Amino acid sequence: MTIFNFIALFGGLALFLFGMNTMSGNLEKTAGGKLEKILKVMTDKPVKALLLGAAITATIQSSSAVTVMLVGLVNSGIMQLGQAVGVIMGSNVGTTITAWILSLAGIDSDNVFVNLLKPTALSAIIAFIGILLTMVAKKNRTKDIGGICLGFAILMFGMDMMSEAMDPLAEMDSFRNLMVMFENPILALLLGIVMTAVIQSSSATVGILQALSLTGAISYGMAIPIIMGQNIGTCITALLSSIGVSKNAKRVAAVHVYFNIIGTAIWLSVFYIADMIFKFAFTEAAIEPAGIAVIHSIFNVATTVLLFPFSKLLEKLARKTVKDKKATGKSAFIDDRLLNSPALAVSESKNHTVQMGQVAISALLDAISLVQKFDTKTVDKIVESEQQLDDYEDKLGTFLVKISSHDLTDQDTNTVSTLLHAIGDFERIGDHAVNIAKTAQEINDKNIEFSENATAELKVVTDAIREILELTEKAFAENDLDLAKQVEPLEQVIDDLLAEIKSRHIARLTGGKCTIELGFVLSDLLTNYERVSDHCSNIAVCLIQISKSVFDAHEYLNEYKSSGSETFTHSFDEYKEKYILPTK
Repeated sequence: MTIFNFIALFGGLALFLFGMNTMSGNLEKTAGGKLEKILKVMTDKPVKALLLGAAITATIQSSSAVTVMLVGLVNSGIMQLGQAVGVIMGSNVGTTITAWILSLAGIDSDNVFVNLLKPTALSAIIAFIGILLTMVAKKNRTKDIGGICLGFAILMFGMDMMSEAMDPLAEMDSFRNLMVMFENPILALLLGIVMTAVIQSSSATVGILQALSLTGAISYGMAIPIIMGQNIGTCITALLSSIGVSKNAKRVAAVHVYFNIIGTAIWLSVFYIADMIFKFAFTEAAIEPAGIAVIHSIFNVATTVLLFPFSKLLEKLARKTVKDKKATGKSAFIDDRLLNSPALAVSESKNHTVQMGQVAISALLDAISLVQKFDTKTVDKIVESEQQLDDYEDKLGTFLVKISSHDLTDQDTNTVSTLLHAIGDFERIGDHAVNIAKTAQEINDKNIEFSENATAELKVVTDAIREILELTEKAFAENDLDLAKQVEPLEQVIDDLLAEIKSRHIARLTGGKCTIELGFVLSDLLTNYERVSDHCSNIAVCLIQISKSVFDAHEYLNEYKSSGSETFTHSFDEYKEKYILPTK
């Protein structure tokens, strides 16, 4: 065993970890924001949560990533602790897929097709496919699939490097003497815990153990407690991610720890008691990579089957451990841990922006109602909503900037751009709601009454404002471009209505049928209406132009209006007929 063997060993480990990170990252990008939607919808029942946890972990190849994701989701209030318990159990089953993939290194056959599955051949074939997809493909999704292939190839190549570097160990007496120490199950268990806690990846330590098993120096008796220790060691990632979060988020990490410790304690005891009684012959036999995969799977599946009926008790145990009075963390607006899953972070940002839009539009509609019937409680509600919108803009803006520094798909990049534009417009709609509420208060305090004509005219334009707000909210929430295209024609009709109302007001003013004071109030009201419709137009146009990779709003609007677009003309004519001012 020379210095070059150690260099190859650590180099192989580095490639292994890099390949796994590359593969899981691209798998997650390919899955996109669907993960978050699936987690919300499919965790209402324990069995569904269990199957979902297994499927997601098998997909992104990292139980640690899933657990950290759960901590972030629970800390943000998106998921409840009870929903997360089943996913945690399922993730322990899903993570066993990695060991089966890595067991390909132990294949020994003269068959050509079987040998193609060995890392030396398989990694080369998959690497070629991956680089081909990455270099030739035009779609980012196809390139991500290429990245998955490259990550897998690098992972397998790293595994092969580690195996070759460890070959000389089989001939070393000192290594055999060292391995004798780990025939003690306690030491073997601690080795598994420490190795995994340091590397923070049970998949990596399973890979190292499988590479080491090819030397023939690892027996089943040694491997079993090491594998169980690896499952405990992987909890360190969840524990680290739970620092400074809400009590429920801390409980997610606690459930993960309890699940693995209880499972290890029970099955390790069962195994050694049974071994004392039946004297298993296989414990002294050398284990192979496939054997490690079998033991890893049996342990995790058996633990899940054993503890799944007691998931509620695990939840209670976590609540007793992390008590309400001692919990110091608080729920995050959107937890920064979600940045580890950029697609998930983008999806949740969209959800929060939709909520922001609902708050803004609800406040504006409340403000409009005050013009007809004033109520101080509604004013207080509008002011509170405006402060909430300021908070939304500040926190969402900061979070979106953080997301934009990550590696995103084209679709997610477009979504982030849309959200950054939209939060400013929604915040300004909230400001106009406050302005309209102040105008309504002035009307109430001064007992101002509009003329019969002015009241009728205001009703028409108010109805149009309500419709443009509802159109904008629905188009944004559902990303409906057809609805978004209807906003601009209605905005144009509103502009024409406002211009006509102002013209009529001036005529009444010069004819002595209206006072200057009433004119100022009406002007303030109409100005706010005009600005609100402008912001609705901005949001709708942003949805359309970013979807078409057009980034000049003025250019787009000029082209949309001047090109004689049938969509624009038809919608404009319909709205013009719908909103007609009463005759003078």
